[in-house]
Amino acid sequence: MQLWLAILLGIVQGLTEFLPISSTAHLRIVPALCGESDPGAAFSAVIQIGTLVAVLAYFRADIFRIGMAWFGETLRGKIAQSQDGRMGWMMIVATAPIVVLGLVFKDAISGQLRSLYVIAAALIGLAVLLVVAEQYVLRRAARGVTPKTLDDVGWADAIAVGFAQAVALIPGASRSGVTITGGLFLGLSRETAARFSFLLSLPAVFAAGVYELYKERQELLASSADAANLVVATVISGIVGYIAIAGLLRYLRSRTMYVFVVYRIVLGLVLLALLAAGKLDPLR
Repeated sequence: MQLWLAILLGIVQGLTEFLPISSTAHLRIVPALCGESDPGAAFSAVIQIGTLVAVLAYFRADIFRIGMAWFGETLRGKIAQSQDGRMGWMMIVATAPIVVLGLVFKDAISGQLRSLYVIAAALIGLAVLLVVAEQYVLRRAARGVTPKTLDDVGWADAIAVGFAQAVALIPGASRSGVTITGGLFLGLSRETAARFSFLLSLPAVFAAGVYELYKERQELLASSADAANLVVATVISGIVGYIAIAGLLRYLRSRTMYVFVVYRIVLGLVLLALLAAGKLDPLR
């Protein structure tokens, strides 16, 4: 991989990790459009550590509070006594589905599921689901139902969003997209669903990044240039990701998700058209 592509992929990762448009899809599509090979699932997982750092930085006060409550209560043998302590446990429990299913289907996820046909279908499929979720939110608002806040999130909500997060193992689905959509169906406001989605990403992204870095370390760090590209892409993704978090949360305070619906459908259709015309290799 050349340095310019590593920089470009870092920017793409930072922009798309938190928007409900699938970072995995874009890390697969952008190189293909540039005539380059698929950087691979391992590369994608590792540079997500940059966006994980962005979440840690942006939500540092919330994470510190949750972490202190979780550790303090656990050491005293009082599990999930406070809302912050419960949130810590809910983040862990909600991560279990994606970890288990990720290990079970790891070969398919890094292989045939990275087909551009699968990605195009996932882009369009979740767009339709987002429309349904938005309609649900609007109907609740019309009835005067108050959306849930983070303090209202319970165990059932966390487990449901955790299973929704596992759908993101399908490239093109979007981890933030499926978790935000799940949150909307559970009655969370758009901003709250996004905040919960970002917090929930911490264990899953950390586990995936460390696992892939260890497993594929010989390939990812085969040369000093490979290592430099990985570091550059990761650092850039973190910087751009921090900006993307702030922008998305500000956007969702007063706007719907329809712009992302349109983007996903258009991208999916364009991708299918290019594949049908033979302009792209679905597995390259």
